[in-house]
Amino acid sequence: MGSIHLIRHGQASWGSDDYDQLSELGAEQSAALGMSWEASGWAPTAAVAGGMKRHAQTAISTIDASGQGDGYDVDPGWDEYDHLALARAHDPAALAGDAKAFQASLNVALEAWRAGESGAGESFEDFRRRVLGSFERVVAQAGSGQRIAVFTSGGPIALVVSHLLAGDDSHFQVLNDVVINASVTTVIVGQTGARLLAFNEHGHLPHDMVTFR
Repeated sequence: MGSIHLIRHGQASWGSDDYDQLSELGAEQSAALGMSWEASGWAPTAAVAGGMKRHAQTAISTIDASGQGDGYDVDPGWDEYDHLALARAHDPAALAGDAKAFQASLNVALEAWRAGESGAGESFEDFRRRVLGSFERVVAQAGSGQRIAVFTSGGPIALVVSHLLAGDDSHFQVLNDVVINASVTTVIVGQTGARLLAFNEHGHLPHDMVTFR
């Protein structure tokens, strides 16, 4: 049996000129995950990261802190949807408020996007196709004894988990709302295919380091 470990990136730089950078806390969250690997003697046999800076920074911080691993491959199929563009398409002032107000605007925008009503860049259908395609490639890698770490974002994790649980996108938004930074979602791969083992594990993070955005 093999396993896939879907890791959400550490906290990004909300409110800055470049969201796609880990905050200081995000780097600490990533290092905390790596140190938990070192403490338990666990290490991935292979790793892959999406093509965003926050994915690479999380992968590097985690792997360096673990003291193990030989780097990672890059697969842009694990990239997040453009949440900033979607929110602005729904409400041009979406970024002017706090994170809570932004999330409310984003959730409405996501409903429209999933219904095909938003013209902000990539369609939801294209997002689903590329993420599930990347997941299928990782499943093919996860043979017996293989442990594949995937550094990605909350949206791809929520999409994969929704399909594992329901076979469709029906749980996407409710899951997307609660994926914690630097959390780990584990999928096992055996003779019956891929199955969800654990969602959103974050016991490696002290309480004051738990963030959703």
